[in-house]
Amino acid sequence: MMLIHPTAVVHPRAEIHPSVKIGAYAVIGERVTIGEHTEIGAHVVIDGWTEIGARNKIFPGAVIGTEPQDLKYDGSLTLVTIGDDNLIREYVTINRATFAGESTVIGNHNLLMAYVHVGHNCVIQDRVVIANSVALSGHVMIENRARISGVLGVHQFVHIGQLAMVGGMSRIERDVPPFMTVEGNPSRVRTINRIGLERAGLDNETIGELKQALRVLYHQNLTLKEALARLETSPNPYVRHLHDFLLASSTHPGRRQPIPGR
Repeated sequence: MMLIHPTAVVHPRAEIHPSVKIGAYAVIGERVTIGEHTEIGAHVVIDGWTEIGARNKIFPGAVIGTEPQDLKYDGSLTLVTIGDDNLIREYVTINRATFAGESTVIGNHNLLMAYVHVGHNCVIQDRVVIANSVALSGHVMIENRARISGVLGVHQFVHIGQLAMVGGMSRIERDVPPFMTVEGNPSRVRTINRIGLERAGLDNETIGELKQALRVLYHQNLTLKEALARLETSPNPYVRHLHDFLLASSTHPGRRQPIPGR
């Protein structure tokens, strides 16, 4: 049975699964869809064209699906899509996309800690952890299992790679390579994210190959083009992903260029 607090305001045309719990003074808009066993805390606002999957827990004060903070927005139908099993903590804000038919996307099993802001057109994949007071500008892409420490800003159009670790209070204005630890102002690649790789189940051989790739990229005085040429023939899928990420980052006109080494 749906458990909706009597003070909550739920639009009659919102699509709410019967198992959803909605707390006091929450506001759910007309075009919102919420999947089974999701819990909506007190004073949460969910508006716009927003679809939320199953077993999410959204804590008090979060605001999801409101208009993008973008002067180009013209009132078009734009979306927020959130998957399953996410924890969205207190006062998180997630804006919908800017142009008609576009989406801001949150995947599955993510943790967004208190006061995180997810700007328009961001894509967060799966099992990402973003710590308190992180602000993601528009069009940021975060790959699976990345870890973003607290109190930092991420520039628009930045990509953060798989299993990367970003240190707290860093300035992230360029792409963060996968599997690496990045921190500082200006930010620099410091080392591989060994603890994160071990926790993700990567074996010692793969971790060793990524460590060797780090040396090729940042410790042998090679140009990025020369370093990538050495990595492109690797049979290891993780090294190849690192190669492909950096190649796209350095050549695609919509990307921000990769963060350099120390």
